[in-house]
Amino acid sequence: MSQAVWTGSISFGLVNIPVKLYPATEPKDVRFHLYDRRTGKRLHYERVTRGDEPASFEPEPSLDDSEPDDRVEPRVAGDIERELAGPSPYTQGVEAEDVVRGFDLPSGDLVTVTDAELYSIAPERSRTIDIEEFVDLADIDPVFFEKSYHVGPVRGVGAEKPYALLLRAMQGAGMVGIGRFVLRTKPHLVAIRPLKEALALETLFFGDEVRSPGELTSGLVGLALSDRELKTARQLIAAMAAQWIPEKHADAYREELLGLLRSKPAARPADETLTSPASPVGDLMAALRASVEAAKRKGQKKSAGSKRAG
Repeated sequence: MSQAVWTGSISFGLVNIPVKLYPATEPKDVRFHLYDRRTGKRLHYERVTRGDEPASFEPEPSLDDSEPDDRVEPRVAGDIERELAGPSPYTQGVEAEDVVRGFDLPSGDLVTVTDAELYSIAPERSRTIDIEEFVDLADIDPVFFEKSYHVGPVRGVGAEKPYALLLRAMQGAGMVGIGRFVLRTKPHLVAIRPLKEALALETLFFGDEVRSPGELTSGLVGLALSDRELKTARQLIAAMAAQWIPEKHADAYREELLGLLRSKPAARPADETLTSPASPVGDLMAALRASVEAAKRKGQKKSAGSKRAG
C-alpha cells in the first residue's frame, strides 16, 4: 500500500469520519538521466545568471555592500579554474537565500516577493474536509477532474462504521460530495465519490481555471445536418459500443521502449585504473597555483627575450 499523503476527517452534517488519503494513480513514464558521452559523467544543473544578460530590476543592496570590506577573501579552486579558463558568460552562481520570485502584472510591471511574504498569507493546513453539498456526478464535466485519490478509514478509532454508512448512502443516491480542504500548502476544491468498495476523492479545477471551448466551435450551432446523416452516425456509434475495461488499454509505446532498453547491452563501467583519483582540494589548489606561477614565469621569459632582441 502506498503512503498516506494526508490524515484528517470527512465531515457531513454532524457525522465526522477519520480518514487517510492515498494516491490513486502511479505514473509509469520512463525517465532518463543525462550524461556527458565524452566523460561518462552525470550532468548537473546549477543556479546561475548570465553575465551578458541585462537586469530586470534594480538590485537590492546586500549587507556586505553597506560597509567597505578590506578583507581579502581566500581564493578557492573554482576561482582559480575560472581565471585560467578565461572569461565566461556565467557568474559564480546564485545562493538560495538570494533567490526571489518575480511576477509580471497585467500592466507589464515586474514585482518580486519573498518566501517569507508568501508564508505570511499561506492558508492554514486543514484537518477536515467539510462536505458543503451533494451533486449528481453526471453534472460534473470530466475536464474539471485534476487528480485522483483513494480515501480509507483510520483504523482503531471507530471510523469503519460511519465510513461504510457514507459509502453505501452515496452509492444508493448516486451522488458525490463537494467540499474544500488544504493539502500541503494549496487549497483544493474536491469531489468525494463512491467506488464499488471504497470512497475516492478527486481534486477539481476551480471554475475560472477551465477554459471555455466556445471560440473553437463558433459557427457550428446553426450548421445543417440531415436526419440520414445523424442516423448513420448513431448506428456507427452503436456498432462500436463496448464495455469500459481499463486493462485493455495499455501503453504500447512504453512497453516498446522498455523492450528496447532491455535489449541493449549495459554500458561498460568506468575503468578505475584509467580514472584519475579525486584530488584533495589542497592538492588541486597547489597544482593550480603552480600553473599560474609557471604561466607568469613563461610570460616574463618572453618579455625578457623580446627586450634582448630589441
